[in-house]
Amino acid sequence: MDKPAETSFEVHEFIRDRWSPRGFADKSVEDAQLGSLLEAARWAASSYNEQPWQFFVATKRQPMEYQKLLACLVEFNQSWAQTAPVLLLSVASTRFARNGKPNQHAWHDVGLASAGLCMQATSMGLVCHGMAGFNAAKARTALQIPDGYEPVAAWAIGYQSDDLSVLPENLREQEQQPRERKPLSDFVFTGSWGQSAAFLKSD
Repeated sequence: MDKPAETSFEVHEFIRDRWSPRGFADKSVEDAQLGSLLEAARWAASSYNEQPWQFFVATKRQPMEYQKLLACLVEFNQSWAQTAPVLLLSVASTRFARNGKPNQHAWHDVGLASAGLCMQATSMGLVCHGMAGFNAAKARTALQIPDGYEPVAAWAIGYQSDDLSVLPENLREQEQQPRERKPLSDFVFTGSWGQSAAFLKSD
């Protein structure tokens, strides 16, 4: 199911075509493909080149590790994410390694790394769905995440299914709804807060 974005300006096809389905096909993601996704994350920009990201990854070929990550998700997300062949958890280092001071940009930088991963996935015919709905305390305990590091987001990764029956019934209609975004004029300002940038046309 393709749902390309209706953009106001031209963007790369990987940005236009990327979206976050919940229905996954029963098809494995190979180790080399996972390596490519994480290589894309590795080369993201970061403040002082700190690279404050860590990723836990588990595939269905690793049932114990997979179940450990799945159990960290809230029940709603477990209901559909359990079909994904890959689960991932991103983690941020909260302090600069260079001087031990708090790194308030760590979450931003982990987000950039995750965006790179998602764009690489789209280029390979894979899909990613990010989740805020997970139990950070449970993840910290189950994965032995040390102090100074904070879980950021969970991800389900795989091939999109064309069969909506893989989803719980209450999610099938939602999967088909069109994608929407705020217009650029709502959040791109010049000069003062709320003053839309002059270069924006009607979007």
